Amino acid sequence: MEHQIIFNKLQLLADPDQAISMSAYMRNLFPFLGISAKERKATYHSEFKQALKEKDVDFDFIQLCFNQLEREYHYAAVDYLLAIKSLLGPDHLPMLKQLIITKSWWDTVDGLDGVIGFLVKSFPELKKQMVEWSLDSNIWIRRVAIDHQLLFKEETDTELLALIIKNNLNQTEFFINKAIGWSLRDYSKTNPEWVSSFIEENKSELAPLSIREGSKYL
Repeated sequence: MEHQIIFNKLQLLADPDQAISMSAYMRNLFPFLGISAKERKATYHSEFKQALKEKDVDFDFIQLCFNQLEREYHYAAVDYLLAIKSLLGPDHLPMLKQLIITKSWWDTVDGLDGVIGFLVKSFPELKKQMVEWSLDSNIWIRRVAIDHQLLFKEETDTELLALIIKNNLNQTEFFINKAIGWSLRDYSKTNPEWVSSFIEENKSELAPLSIREGSKYL
């Protein structure tokens, strides 16, 4: 891909006023160019579509994006990975893990969640890595392990889901307890009985936030 062409397109869309409010929304952890998600994705949609067609996994582009200061470039790397995820395999998991802990916040981490989930669904042998991740010292790695089965519906491995959540009970970390709640809430749309039973059996160790989120559709 022509990296600089994509970067130039993004720079032309920069809105300094919008950038201030976007950065504030993210607790001023990162500077922004000030580009809406719709505009940003339209900027490189055709390039990413072509990359998938040509079976091109461009690691240089991913690294260049994360080397930039502004958050939109990090989003571009995540969007690229989501676009070409079918080209990835188990050997790419270490690289993806490194990206999860690079300039981490929920926005990029939750995007990478979809890439990891696709990989695990495609290569079930990676489930054992998700169990290991659920015990990781880094909260973002654990968050991905908890939520990687989002939208799996009937294909959800409930034994794996239960084990990963149980590895993260009695937590005070907001982003972990929120992730637990989301994973339960999402699966409750498919199997409310299982979720209700799980919450009842573990309510003494589940955070109120997890129970509240997980019970939303019960």
